[in-house]
Amino acid sequence: MQRRDCLRVGVGLAATLAASKGAYLQALEKASENTVNHAAVDRYRSKIGIQLYTLRNEIGKNVKSTIRAVADAGYQQVEPYGFPNADEMISEAKKCGMEVNSSHFAWDSVVDPSRKDVPSFESILDAAKKHGLSHLVIPYLQGEVRETLDDYRVLCDRFNEAAEKAAKHGIQLAYHNHAFEFEPKEGGKCGYDIMIERFSDKMKFEVDVFWVEVGGRNAAELIRGLSGRVSQLHLKDLGKSEKTPNFGSVPQGAFEELGDGKIPMVPILEAALASEVDHCHVEQDHSPHPIKSIQQSKAHLDQLG
Repeated sequence: MQRRDCLRVGVGLAATLAASKGAYLQALEKASENTVNHAAVDRYRSKIGIQLYTLRNEIGKNVKSTIRAVADAGYQQVEPYGFPNADEMISEAKKCGMEVNSSHFAWDSVVDPSRKDVPSFESILDAAKKHGLSHLVIPYLQGEVRETLDDYRVLCDRFNEAAEKAAKHGIQLAYHNHAFEFEPKEGGKCGYDIMIERFSDKMKFEVDVFWVEVGGRNAAELIRGLSGRVSQLHLKDLGKSEKTPNFGSVPQGAFEELGDGKIPMVPILEAALASEVDHCHVEQDHSPHPIKSIQQSKAHLDQLG
């Protein structure tokens, strides 16, 4: 065999081996997705919640019928938004037999406590206690308060102080992420790194798996790395064609029903169980048909095994 022929055969063999390796790795990934940890799935599916922001437009039209649709879809708890202005969502959920353990709330009561146009955090804690909540979540940070790592350090100090107050009321305070916290800043560190470093043992994370993945991280690995420090999860799926990392906004079509995107839920739920997460809530920020979307996402969880 001539040298040219040997090279041709060698290149062909290398390509075949590379293709075989790729197929093997894909098969392993598929097998991992199809291997169900029943304890993890059952633990969170049996008490699965919905973040009601998913249904904000429907709630704006008719709270009662929307909450009833959530219960009919099989959800066991709800996580309202806009607390303390969430009385009707909470009361209707309880009438439908669903639990209300957690709520997102007016975050500037903690982020900027000097503001006089938002309720005080103390009054929010009193209202949360009245409604029987055990968790409150800071849902967002506006751009001007998170420009530098020092900004994040200041915020962490405020969060820790608020978490101390919340703990005295028997309430767990947590922070809900988006993707911007993972954007590298000075020295290659990101805001989430500062949170991991500086959060006290009384301040927890509510991990939104969609935004973690958009930010270029592996959500299941992040949850496991924060074992004992994650109080709740938001279960969301990311469109298969979306490019990551992306630290800004994403198109509305990036938000998929569970099972239709590229984030497998079983590894997420396994990580949740291993890390002693309290609650999981389905959320889909955008959908042309939100009620159908939450039904489909619940059906996906039901068929995991």
